[in-house]
Amino acid sequence: MLNITTKRNDFLREEYYTFTHKSGLPVYVFPKKLSTSYALFATRYGSIDSRFKLAGDADFTTVPDGIAHYLEHKLFENPNGEDTFSRYAKYGANANAYTSNNKTAYLFSCTSNFKESLEILLDFVTTPYFTPETVEKEQGIIAQEIRMYDDHPFYKLYQMLLEGLYEKHNVRINVAGTVESISHITSDILYECYRVFYNLSNMVLIVCGDVSVDDVNEVCDKVLKEQTPVEIIRDYPEERAEVYKVKSECNMEVAKPMFGIGIKDVAIPEDGYERMKKYAAGEILNDVLFGKSGEFYNRLYEEGLLSSQFACGYELNKSFAFNSLLGESKSPDEVFERFKACVENAKANGLSREDFERSKRALYAAMVKCFDSTDDIANYFLNYVIDDGDLLDYVDILAGVTFEDVTKLLNEAYKPEYYSIAVVNPITHETQEGV
Repeated sequence: MLNITTKRNDFLREEYYTFTHKSGLPVYVFPKKLSTSYALFATRYGSIDSRFKLAGDADFTTVPDGIAHYLEHKLFENPNGEDTFSRYAKYGANANAYTSNNKTAYLFSCTSNFKESLEILLDFVTTPYFTPETVEKEQGIIAQEIRMYDDHPFYKLYQMLLEGLYEKHNVRINVAGTVESISHITSDILYECYRVFYNLSNMVLIVCGDVSVDDVNEVCDKVLKEQTPVEIIRDYPEERAEVYKVKSECNMEVAKPMFGIGIKDVAIPEDGYERMKKYAAGEILNDVLFGKSGEFYNRLYEEGLLSSQFACGYELNKSFAFNSLLGESKSPDEVFERFKACVENAKANGLSREDFERSKRALYAAMVKCFDSTDDIANYFLNYVIDDGDLLDYVDILAGVTFEDVTKLLNEAYKPEYYSIAVVNPITHETQEGV
């Protein structure tokens, strides 16, 4: 008999069901009468998890950078040699996977044959198959991918920004690792990381679409084997509050200088619910200060200092947090100075209550709109649940953010010692001569 819990948001008229399968896997089923069904099978294992041990182990294990991403690639191989994407294609499903700093996710979407596609998802992720030969072959493929990203101006910019914000924390390391680090990955190391992080108690299954709990549980019963839960202890380097570098720059083939301004956030709440509250306030503050309908962006755009290629985003989870402003400008240093002046002006004269209310309404409307898409629901749901949060709670939290919450965050989080800028400059005749 399944012990099913129902979570409902009466205002949104949305609900989901959750249960822990007998294998130990937490399962979330979000019913939606939409044409496309979507499933995510994810583990709390990302690029930052390179030093760890299980509770009871005497010593920590340290593994090469980029191994979570490497493992994601390798799991698509089957012991019988059949290609996983070909297996999905037989049932008309579209599949993919990704690795981030704190998670790895495998997914598919389909309009029919949902149970068959879910069976494939659960089967290949829980059937690791690595040999020294196949692992060595993959090194060349991933090394090529790493070099491609090294040559991509945006990814280079973002990586420089993280390396400027953080001196020691693993978030500063490329998700895919380096060509050097992946050369040390072996099949034995992959199996060890799989054993620790792909325990079903460390994973979640999220399903959204015209499906039932019974359908999902039936497939889980068919594929998953019971596992003993594990407690994973992760070891992250101590990080100072101030940024590591105020400015980082390089030269690449770009038409106009690209910049990234980072604001390091050092006050991360311990509780998942409190992190959601801070994230909601941060999203509103971002839009008030730097949104495209605000004074900062429009004034700099009119002066020719910013183009339409401008965006800001807030990243917050239990291990690290930062805000970022990304764009292109003929004078990134001037944008950086104007950014600092904008913040100091807001602190001295206060934020606009009218802008606060507008931004809050716009963000709330965008959040509500996500419930029209199974893709959006599942991915938003994963982002929150993987960090001890809840999508339905977040919508209410966002509605409850006050002007005072946002003002407090402005005064606490925005300080000069937390600012860093990264710049990608165009290659000019002078820079070529200097090479």
